[in-house]
Amino acid sequence: MKLARPSANPNESVSERNAGSEELLQRLKFSAYEATLEGLEAKKLTVDRISGGMLRDEIARSLEVVIAVEGVTLGVTQRAKLIEEVEYEFTGLGPIQPFLDDSSIDDIIVNGHKTIYVERKGELEERPSRFRDDVHLMNIIQRIVGPIGRRVDESSPYVDARLPDGSRVNVIIPPVALDGPMLSIRKFREQPFKASELVHLEMLSREMLGFLASAVNSRLNVLICGGTGSGKTTLLNALSSFIGKKERVVTIEDTAEIRLQQRHVVRLETRPRSPDNPAAEISARDLMRNALRMRPDRIILGEVRGTEAIDMLQAMGTGHHGSMATIHANNPRESLDRLEILVGLGEMRADARTLRRYIANSIQIVIQAQRMTGGKRRVVSIVEVTGVEGDAYTLNELYRFVDDGPQSDTGKFEEVVRRSYFASRLKPFDLSGA
Repeated sequence: MKLARPSANPNESVSERNAGSEELLQRLKFSAYEATLEGLEAKKLTVDRISGGMLRDEIARSLEVVIAVEGVTLGVTQRAKLIEEVEYEFTGLGPIQPFLDDSSIDDIIVNGHKTIYVERKGELEERPSRFRDDVHLMNIIQRIVGPIGRRVDESSPYVDARLPDGSRVNVIIPPVALDGPMLSIRKFREQPFKASELVHLEMLSREMLGFLASAVNSRLNVLICGGTGSGKTTLLNALSSFIGKKERVVTIEDTAEIRLQQRHVVRLETRPRSPDNPAAEISARDLMRNALRMRPDRIILGEVRGTEAIDMLQAMGTGHHGSMATIHANNPRESLDRLEILVGLGEMRADARTLRRYIANSIQIVIQAQRMTGGKRRVVSIVEVTGVEGDAYTLNELYRFVDDGPQSDTGKFEEVVRRSYFASRLKPFDLSGA
């Protein structure tokens, strides 16, 4: 192992070098990784052929040599941390692996090799960890997308993928990303939130949950709208617990992230267009059409974003009652307007009034989720779609969240109308087990 001791920095104090500045610790880590790699190659060993204990011993020996060359003093805790981080380079996802293991972190955002942000409780914070260079970051990205058959390169510079635990991954690289590879990971809990937990987290009130439980159990069609990161999928997973245990449910997603709590669930995932074989693309609409032949009781569409809206509305209106979907929109009325646009992109031709009646007959409940300024997610409105009057939808708002002022993160949930338009169809639901 050829390791040259760097010259001392006159601006760096002895205490900084001995205590271990972050820059120094990063340099020690990468040097120990290279030294360990050289040691394994010299012994003709590969990581998959040795035990975890042997690998850690190799890393510890290499780290001792690096520390001696650098002439620094590290405590037991710092040594153990560096050994663990070097091990992540071999068996995990490098600098981001500790954040994946930390259950308090919801999102991991990598802006090029020098910058890593994490989100905790709705707040973004920059972390001192970093990648060595863009090549190092690209190696980790390939380690993520390779096992699931996805590719990312100059001819296909962005991709959606997922980790084995279900966490959602988005990657975009140069030439379209001007400042280096970008990596975003939306983590998912090992156990989805229970509906009662959402009440405890103040995402909605118990009265709102009681109504939604009855609506789902009574097979009303539900559309959840909101912006990115507003909690749409979290709410969808929680509401799925109110689906009957004997029902057959088919889910359709671009990247599988819905985790239903029933046993009889069929999970389908789209396949993106491949530069090598464009005909291999399988769209959400293809899967919607196929799902109708699978004898589902309900269909759950992870997100409506294209012409699959036509088939979804047909399913909701002709026998697959109790189906659910999410859509990007800022309020319930806008979500219905967006459905009109998506349906218009397909081959369905109808005048605006006919199209609105068609949508109003298919969607009964619209739920709006919103991320507040402080990061908290809330259900800010629950409305019923009761029909069309003139050229406009008639909506019956049952519940809303009223904030204490502009840009406020506090407020209260209010019941707007006591009696549901669909009261005759609602069956009582016992929330004691939710």
